[in-house]
Amino acid sequence: MSKKIEQPDAENPEELLDLKVTEPKKWAAGIPAVTAALTDVLQEAGLVRGMEGLFHMNKKGGFDCSSCAWPDPDDDRSPIAEYCENGAKALAEEATTKKLTGEFFAQNSVADLAKLNDYEIGKKGRIAEPVYLPKGGTHYEPISWDDAFKKIAYHLNKLSSPNEAAFYTSGRTSNEASFTYQLFIREYGTNNLPDCSNMCHESSGSALTPTIGIGKGTVTLNDFYDTDVIIIIGQNPGTNHPRMLTALQKAKDNGAKIIAVNPLHEAGLMGFKNPQNVKGILGIKTQLADLFLQVKINGDMALLKAIEKLLYEAELKEPGKVFDQDFIRDNTLGYTQFLHSLEQHKVDELSEKCGVPLSQIQEAAEMLKYKSRIIICWAMGVTQHKNGVDTIKEIVNLTILKGAIGKPGAGLCPVRGHSNVQGNRTMLIFDKPTEKQLDKLKEVYGFEPPREHGLDVVESIKAMHEGKLKVFFSMGGNFLSATPDTNYTADGLRKMKLTVSVSTKLNRNHLVHGEESIILPTLARSDKDMINGEAQLISCENSMGVVQMSKGILEPVSKDLLSENQIVCRLAKATLGDNTVVDWDRFANSYDAVRDDIEKVIPGLEDYNKRVREPGGFYLPNAPREGKFTGENMGGKIPFTVTKLTEHKLADDEFIMMTIRSHDQFNTTIYGLEDRYRGIHNERRVIFMNEKDIQKAGLKAGDKVDLFNYHGGKERVARLFVIVAYNIPEGNTATYYPETNVLVPIDTVAKTSNTPTSKMVVIKIKKHKNQD
Repeated sequence: MSKKIEQPDAENPEELLDLKVTEPKKWAAGIPAVTAALTDVLQEAGLVRGMEGLFHMNKKGGFDCSSCAWPDPDDDRSPIAEYCENGAKALAEEATTKKLTGEFFAQNSVADLAKLNDYEIGKKGRIAEPVYLPKGGTHYEPISWDDAFKKIAYHLNKLSSPNEAAFYTSGRTSNEASFTYQLFIREYGTNNLPDCSNMCHESSGSALTPTIGIGKGTVTLNDFYDTDVIIIIGQNPGTNHPRMLTALQKAKDNGAKIIAVNPLHEAGLMGFKNPQNVKGILGIKTQLADLFLQVKINGDMALLKAIEKLLYEAELKEPGKVFDQDFIRDNTLGYTQFLHSLEQHKVDELSEKCGVPLSQIQEAAEMLKYKSRIIICWAMGVTQHKNGVDTIKEIVNLTILKGAIGKPGAGLCPVRGHSNVQGNRTMLIFDKPTEKQLDKLKEVYGFEPPREHGLDVVESIKAMHEGKLKVFFSMGGNFLSATPDTNYTADGLRKMKLTVSVSTKLNRNHLVHGEESIILPTLARSDKDMINGEAQLISCENSMGVVQMSKGILEPVSKDLLSENQIVCRLAKATLGDNTVVDWDRFANSYDAVRDDIEKVIPGLEDYNKRVREPGGFYLPNAPREGKFTGENMGGKIPFTVTKLTEHKLADDEFIMMTIRSHDQFNTTIYGLEDRYRGIHNERRVIFMNEKDIQKAGLKAGDKVDLFNYHGGKERVARLFVIVAYNIPEGNTATYYPETNVLVPIDTVAKTSNTPTSKMVVIKIKKHKNQD
């Protein structure tokens, strides 16, 4: 019997680094952003390799940034640099010259590597060859590509049902690899396709599809330059989507007003020093938010209703001047019922519930009163709540009251976090495909795809514990660190017979594994992808539905890497053998062939190979953008939704915690230990608290504490955090993820979308006690 190797599931340190706290910034970017970006690139990739990569990132004919999904300008891309600080850091991560060979793994056991924090793990370098951890093994060891595929195929083919395997996808996977991946999985026989969207914007798709008819946003980048008001709610563009700041600055220059809604005064919501113009270089900032509404965590619904109530009162005084009655009559359903529900609320009570002073809500209503060119943006601060779907439907309510959709300068803008998470879904990466989509696959390929809905992320984790899953395959990403209830997820992964990760760099998901584990190293976006002497291009879809080409230009760090698409095709051949009806060699040898098939299956991608090569790419069809609405069973009209407020009752010693990113990370990738916008330096294990809450709890800034969650009668704990006094609403706290994902219960999810509620975790805070 093999001996169980004890290893930590998540970071659980015995001591802290030398935390330094300074005043939070009131502006983002500027020369410090340039300095930080170049420092990382030069340290990891060197001068020549690093600058070559930066010069081609997000340029026409170059490669797409692997971080956020903010779109590139259609026709006015910068001749200097079309990337942000975090984009440069993402390049540094993948362009690094440090590489991990079999020798590295022979010298470092899995247990020893697991003791490192996520930052230290990620800084080790690129994985340079396939490696395998045998049952009972302590170290990964080299394995040939053929043997790796044979082992995976053996495990898949001995399962009693294809539904005993699940296949995860991260947002960095290209359109081409996503398509071949889902095609292989469905020919294999399952719809178990959990993906990173399940944990972020699934709530957006769940709200938008039944209302406006498409689970995507309706605006283009040019709409930002021709609008009157932009509302940014539950989003921090300065850290999560820094290139958005340039669009906001241009909108301000053209006369737009910006309303920012967030529990924290984020630097990127307040001011912007553009390092690509003279003013920014001289340190002159553009004020972004004309009005900042510091809402309580999950107070967004009450705030939206309060604004709608004030606008309704104004409409009663000036009929037809505040609401767009023509739009409401021609394009909506349920207006009367919606108004009746609105009449039940009192603005002062809504103000108290959301935590925003009534005078500020009135100011917001005045800014919107006579405007219809309005764009509303949102991200995880809205989606990762139990009522996330309803809150987005409330955003739709406000939008259609004003007729602010289907016209230039107006619409809905869910801002996606990962570079191709939207493209994954377009390419049919989804555990709940429609019958129409499955019928098309059958028509084109001739096999009968599975019709039973598969498992999403949360369902997959539970299925691991229930013994329903035996093999877990991860196409990119750091599944363990990204998911909720870290220890519970880790226990589930350890129950697997086999875990497989397609990765560029080492991460914690490789160190918490099944009985056997395989790491398949893949090319990064910036790497040249040569097949039969010909450079291949891939494509991605950004937040605004533009499909564009991406072509790597750097020499790969190792000759023993395969592209994601080739990994899928070779695995499909090994697994399906003579039972396949797909010509996988054709796909492996030419990505043009993949795109030829994509256009046969997925509407809107006609002439794919020709259009993707056009400078800037092409827009996918978007009916709501054109004023055509096809919500489910609504006859071409958008339904108003009657939503309910959620009550949050806390005990005297309880707080609400939201997980956030530092400025020095992208998703679970930790670039460094500096969150300079919030004034946090050299440490990540901090908890932001209101000064009054600190005093009420008998604590003080600088105290070391442990954080607890007791949902469902189970104790979850994240140890050794430092209290930082911060401007955050009373009763609310904030911490960085993935360090506190351990506190997010697997059973607290958004209604309908099943998204983990990482922005709404009930915690208790206790003074830290040294552990034995």
